[in-house]
Order: sequence, then C-alpha cells, then structure tokens
Amino acid sequence: MVLEAVIFDMDGVLVDSEGFWAQAELDVFSSYGVQVTEDLASLTRYMTTREVTEFWYNRFPWGELDIPFVEQQVITRVIELIRSDNCTMPGIEDLIRRFKNKAYKIGLATNAPLQVAEAVLEKLEVRHLFDAVHSAESEVQGKPHPAVYLTTARKLGVSPEQCIAIEDSYSGLKAAKDAGMKTAVFTNDNEDIHFDIADFKIMNFKETRLPEFSL
Repeated sequence: MVLEAVIFDMDGVLVDSEGFWAQAELDVFSSYGVQVTEDLASLTRYMTTREVTEFWYNRFPWGELDIPFVEQQVITRVIELIRSDNCTMPGIEDLIRRFKNKAYKIGLATNAPLQVAEAVLEKLEVRHLFDAVHSAESEVQGKPHPAVYLTTARKLGVSPEQCIAIEDSYSGLKAAKDAGMKTAVFTNDNEDIHFDIADFKIMNFKETRLPEFSL
C-alpha cells in the first residue's frame, strides 16, 4: 500500500522536552507537599497529564483534588519552559517541509495536551504544515493504546496502513503498530536504542535524507 501520511510524536521527536515535564512535575506537585523522587517520576514518563496528576495524588493525597486546575498548572509550566529554551530537535523543521513538498499529509499524535502541542508547533513555525494535530487528552486512553493514532489517521483522511509514525519510545511505537501503521524510531544519535517493533530507524534529522520508506 502506498504511503500517504507521516505522523510525528512530539516529546522527544519534535522537541527535546521530556526534561521539562519532569521539572514541571517537581515544581507543581512539590507545592502540594508531594515528595517527587526520581524513581517515582520515571513511572510517569509516558502518562497523560491527567494520569500524572492522579498518580501523584494517589500516593501523596492533598486536600481537595481539582484535576483540571492542577493539570493546567503543569501545562502552563511546561509551555513556559518550551518557549524559553532552545529545545528544537536539529533538522526537524526542514524534514517536515521536505515531507510536505513530497505531498505527504502531515500529522501530530501526542499524549501531551493540545495546548502544549500548539505551543511547540508555534515555536517551530511549522503549524501551517500540519494537516491534523491530535492529543490523547481527547481519548479515553493515551499511548500505548492506539486510539490517538487511529483518530489522527481519520482526521488526515487516510487509512492507518497508509501512515508511518515517527516515535522515540516503545510505548509510542506500540500504539502506532497496534493502529496498523508502519513505524520509524528516532534515536537522536543514540546507537544503543534498538526496538524490534520499529520498521525503520532514524538516527538524526540533520543528516537524514528524505526517507523513501519501502513498504
């Protein structure tokens, strides 16, 4: 089947922002008396913001839980860090433009809230190149559940089999695979990253020729 769409993950693919989420967790949840440890924080790495809020509350309950309010505090802090830091993955803007020039439809499928996704695309100045932007906050479950990818494919007007997802984590790769898509793992030049679930590997975006994915 002919490839018609490329769907990008966001954190760890478009921007090197995973440390921002850890910092936001520390800043926000510590203010509620939560003992944010590195070991516990590692368990929240691929959760949605709602799941993260519930995770910390279940372990260190504080007063009345207002999930939307606390979520927004985390989101606001992450956006502040994204806007103030040079976190763009080198070469990603050019790669997106090259895909677009080849007439691929371009999508974004992320566990992060839509507000953060829009802030990232604004920072990269590529929002106009995306045909669909979708967040797992609109789904019952986030990655590794395939829902966010299935919905993104629908928004793009293509079948999942006509899509390839670019991800940096096993959780994201599994979501795309379970949706019926081809997958490419982005390693950011880490030669130790090997996921058998990925159909292709992209070491970095600066030196990558426009992939002619063989399907």
